[in-house]
Amino acid sequence: MGSAIIQKTVVGCRRPEGKGRSTGAGEQRVKIRFFLSAFCLLCSVLGLQLPAEAFDIKGLQPLPPYGVFSTFSAESLPRQKVGVGLNFEKSRGPDFYRTTFQFAYGLRDNIELNATLPYITGWSGSADGFEDVNFGFKHRIMEEGQFQPAVAYMLNAAPGTGRAEFSTNGKLGGGLLLTKKVGPFKGHINAFYSSPHKDDLKDEYSLNIGSELAITHSSKVLAEIVGRKNYYKNKIDLLEWRFGYRIATTDYIYTTIGAGFDIKARTPDYRLLFSVSFILPKEKKKVQRMYEY
Repeated sequence: MGSAIIQKTVVGCRRPEGKGRSTGAGEQRVKIRFFLSAFCLLCSVLGLQLPAEAFDIKGLQPLPPYGVFSTFSAESLPRQKVGVGLNFEKSRGPDFYRTTFQFAYGLRDNIELNATLPYITGWSGSADGFEDVNFGFKHRIMEEGQFQPAVAYMLNAAPGTGRAEFSTNGKLGGGLLLTKKVGPFKGHINAFYSSPHKDDLKDEYSLNIGSELAITHSSKVLAEIVGRKNYYKNKIDLLEWRFGYRIATTDYIYTTIGAGFDIKARTPDYRLLFSVSFILPKEKKKVQRMYEY
């Protein structure tokens, strides 16, 4: 009789099976939400950032007219010439704006110093800030001949000066540049490698192929294909076709417009490009005098 009473008491205290499972699942969802909220709060307090895999780090860029968009020419600024430029970019998918400040100096006729500083506006809806400032050293080691292209190498470095989402915490790299002119057509090939300092990023490799077709004395049609394995993935993350138009509005001011379109279902979907650059001091034209006898 005692065991029968105990059994009846245990059965009477047992919860219905359906209600028990429902309550357990609800408690589990509450715990998951709690830990996610705590993790996000911890990230914000400690200033931690999750990897922004979709972000397109600009890096060192050529100053027009010594390149296409991202493809460098093996040619360089003449000795003691100074070049400054301002580049505007609107990217779609993801959406953001980028303003890039450029500087170049002709140390010798075959040696050029470069600097690029991009500023991002509207990343992820509200994030604004500078990328790392990039410095470059370009040296042409072989002049163009009848059959061989002009050959140059480039060394580049960037201290980790930018906002966390847009920075590599510093990087070192280099590349090989080839340029060949055939009639009104000029082609360029670049191969680059870059190693970031940030531990969770990977080495970057890129291959750029660009062309310029002179249609008048002062204007050119531009085309470029950029392929890149970026810092976030061990596979090609960017394969983009770009085209545009450049005109020498004066003998020392160059204006470039263009657009880039994704051809590998990556990001961004497309971008619009505009830049203006100045090469100083401007050339002094020789005045030819005619004498009548």
